[in-house]
Amino acid sequence: MKKVLALFIACMLLLSAGAAFAADKIVVRVAHTIAPDSHYQAGLEHLGKLLDEATNGQIELQIFHSSQLGSERDAIEGVSMGTLEMTLISSAPLANFTNAFLVFDLPFIIQDRQKAYAWMDGPEGQKILDSVLDKGMVALGIWENGFRMLTNSKKPVLVPEDLNGLKIRLMENPIHVGTFKTLGAYPVPMPFGELFTALQQKTVDGQENPLIIISTSKFAEVQKHLSLTGHFYAPAILLINKDFWEKTLSDEQRKSFTEAELKARRWQREFCIDIEKKLVDSLKEQGMEVSQPDKAKFFEAVQPVYKEFEEKVGKEAIQKLIDAQK
Repeated sequence: MKKVLALFIACMLLLSAGAAFAADKIVVRVAHTIAPDSHYQAGLEHLGKLLDEATNGQIELQIFHSSQLGSERDAIEGVSMGTLEMTLISSAPLANFTNAFLVFDLPFIIQDRQKAYAWMDGPEGQKILDSVLDKGMVALGIWENGFRMLTNSKKPVLVPEDLNGLKIRLMENPIHVGTFKTLGAYPVPMPFGELFTALQQKTVDGQENPLIIISTSKFAEVQKHLSLTGHFYAPAILLINKDFWEKTLSDEQRKSFTEAELKARRWQREFCIDIEKKLVDSLKEQGMEVSQPDKAKFFEAVQPVYKEFEEKVGKEAIQKLIDAQK
């Protein structure tokens, strides 16, 4: 009887400890809009693993891909209001919330990715990240999305004149829209979740995205021509709700989270660079015709965009990012 009673008490203690563990576990829902085999998903899964290891399972990352929780704008608003804990989004939609990220949207402003990383991870980058604090969010870091390339279903694009009249889907960003208007295209802003159908039904002629998104989104099925313009560099921003960060997480948990995020950020950047090298050949094998445009002509054609947005972006911010790459 004594042995049975001892065993019963031990089981109850284990169950009690398990219940306490479950109650103490913190679940962080993180949303993104692209595919489950994308660089966003890979980076977030790596972050989840690092958090699990660093906190002995006390912080669990739950990842929602493919716009399951809405568009990038929906995710930003959710994080801002606290209805969603975290999101990984491209920087362009943040233009609707703060002007600080606009510097990344200027065409061809990033020429040396490694030097730009050092700038992003330093004091100047932190100033940009801090611009969302008054929106109820903490920007934890600048991740990788890649250089944006142009695809369309009608013709090769080698010089700016080839864009005349083409309907190109863009993100909701004033500099992106202004750039393609300057190049003679007809910009059509729309959420990413609607894009494949729009291309399939030829509501739009083309779109622009990093190679990895073009690949994982299977745009080769509905787009014939790929032009390696690299016209915009697209960073990705990891945002977390400010109240959740400051009030739900302890000091020790925030420290673990910060350290894990930095490791995951560096890992995700390398993942993107490594995979980009293989993607052009893969897209060719899927039937896309790849062209190398005259970037000098494109750069010359978009100079009015710098003049148009110089005041809004900030002349000093533009110059600092350019100088950091010299």
